[in-house]
Amino acid sequence: MVLKKTEIKKAEGKLGVIIPGLGAVSTTFIAGVMMIRKGLNKPVGSLTQMGKIRVGKGDDAKDIDIKDFISLVNLKDMEFGGWDIFEDSAYESAMNAQVLTKDDLNSVKDELSKIKPWKAVFNRKFVKNLDGKWVKEAPTYWDLAQMVKDDIKKFKEEKKLDRLVMVWCGSTEIYQQVVPGVHDTLANFEKALKESHPSIAPSMIYCYAALDMGIPYANGAPNLCNDIPAFWELADKNRVPMGGKDFKSGQTFMKTLLAPGLKSRMLGMTGWYSTNILGNRDGEVLDDPDSFKSKEVSKLSVLEQILQPDEYPDLYKNFYHKVTINYYPPRGDNKEGWDNIDIFGWLGYPMQLKVNFLCRDSILAAPIVLDLVVFFDLAQRAGLTGNQDWLSFYWKSPMHTPDEAPEHDLFVQLMKLKNTLRWLMDEAPVTYLGSETYN
Repeated sequence: MVLKKTEIKKAEGKLGVIIPGLGAVSTTFIAGVMMIRKGLNKPVGSLTQMGKIRVGKGDDAKDIDIKDFISLVNLKDMEFGGWDIFEDSAYESAMNAQVLTKDDLNSVKDELSKIKPWKAVFNRKFVKNLDGKWVKEAPTYWDLAQMVKDDIKKFKEEKKLDRLVMVWCGSTEIYQQVVPGVHDTLANFEKALKESHPSIAPSMIYCYAALDMGIPYANGAPNLCNDIPAFWELADKNRVPMGGKDFKSGQTFMKTLLAPGLKSRMLGMTGWYSTNILGNRDGEVLDDPDSFKSKEVSKLSVLEQILQPDEYPDLYKNFYHKVTINYYPPRGDNKEGWDNIDIFGWLGYPMQLKVNFLCRDSILAAPIVLDLVVFFDLAQRAGLTGNQDWLSFYWKSPMHTPDEAPEHDLFVQLMKLKNTLRWLMDEAPVTYLGSETYN
């Protein structure tokens, strides 16, 4: 690999974190950052805050905190704002979500209470099971995009911000595919905005506003959103980073842990059955079949890429993969992901794996939001533009060009992420070839 000296602007000044969707995930993230800044807790789960990176060779090899290795925004320099279809403050929303304890939330109550959501762009056609009233009204979708821009400009001025990052933490929209004449070019998309074309989802209006203003955009849901040619074009035009889709937080995270291990030992598989029960707002939204379709496509894409059945037909040809999500209100944010995996080993003898992951959805997602904010800000300061595939580590369904296959193996993704950081700092990649790296 040819080393390149990349000029990275220092992470100086204040960073605005703007979030469509001030629900369970985003308020858990914001409250957590506020508690960490006060020294009340630790940023567990965050690679940018607790991870290390190995650099150097032989006697000079050492492990360094990632946040000391490369210039990253300090948590104390973050300001938070966002939109929601409900008028509740961030504190009220967090209390309703019931992810964090009342004691934890009360430790940052004053700060959270000051975060009032701006009226949201909302179209119930795309999220059928929600019906908030705190929404923007305008003659056209183009006008809605300008209203979103106005919110951002006002926030930047009020908080005296130097930079911004937008992360979509809103609900999963219905499944969509690229519509020719609407999503295929920037000119067509802008025309469609002015005509309020029905194939333009609210998430796309937010994304357009961000990218058009040169603000990095990360898509935390499986919505089509920024994965359209028009937005790839806009990101390149304005030299702004973007990426997605869908935070890799729970069951899919486990798949990207386990599947590479099975494949590494050349163990075969005939089927993988996954089901979830979830009771928060996300579960309610996914109870609609059209919204679930977006999530299902995102979740199903993982195993095919990792196992490569065409390359290993004796092991993985025609394996059966089933994913279901069931809305179960009593469980709240405490999701249960249950997996049954039918595998076979030496001489084809069958075996089974059963995984019961009793996880907290927003607790897993919150540090992902933090890392994406930090790394997308880094990408912007480093002059990286367009799709940030080096951050596939964080996505269930990483965006990719039509001629490429996405990488889903968690360990390959992590190596790619860390080697990109080394490249940015003009350090050699770590290849784990013994004496090249270690004493």
